[in-house]
Amino acid sequence: MITGLLFYAFAAVLVVAALGVITTRNPVHSALFLVLAFVQSAGLWLLIDAEFLALALVLVYVGAVMVLFLFVVMMLDINVEELRRGFTKYLPLGVIVAVIVVVEIVHVIWFRSQGLKFLTALEPSPAGYSNTKALGAVLYTQHVYAFEIASVILLLAIVAAITLTMRRRPGLKAQDIAKQVAVNSKDRVRVLKMESSKDP
Repeated sequence: MITGLLFYAFAAVLVVAALGVITTRNPVHSALFLVLAFVQSAGLWLLIDAEFLALALVLVYVGAVMVLFLFVVMMLDINVEELRRGFTKYLPLGVIVAVIVVVEIVHVIWFRSQGLKFLTALEPSPAGYSNTKALGAVLYTQHVYAFEIASVILLLAIVAAITLTMRRRPGLKAQDIAKQVAVNSKDRVRVLKMESSKDP
């Protein structure tokens, strides 16, 4: 009973957060709504005993990718109005994708209502079983090279984001340490001698 209530609570907040991602005008607010959606999705993963996926969703996406995304959004001079001008040309494709997703959800609900055997609830895990330990054993043995390649790609993404923020912009004032150290006082200070004047 409590599991069903938690599922509907997490799902409701997840739907609201997803709508906030696509409807809000501020890109920073949209990114924060996406963080909320990720956290609610992690709660749903916990309900089906997928602790590793829930932790990975929070640590990787919320803790790393979303911070990087916020950094890019806040540091780059993104013209939001210019990006929204071409929004209408993607509307038909978006409507088609939304209809397909709704049809798939309706089919899943309908199949579950039929009580088919392959859709019955999974058996609970035995005592002492840890899916995190099992996934870690597979990840760091059979798929260790793919894991390392993914780490290198994420590192390149971070370096690329920092490089984009450090590009030269017109009117941007930046320090030149070499010029500041090599400055001469004669070039910066000018002493003027003025005769004193008497009051009339």
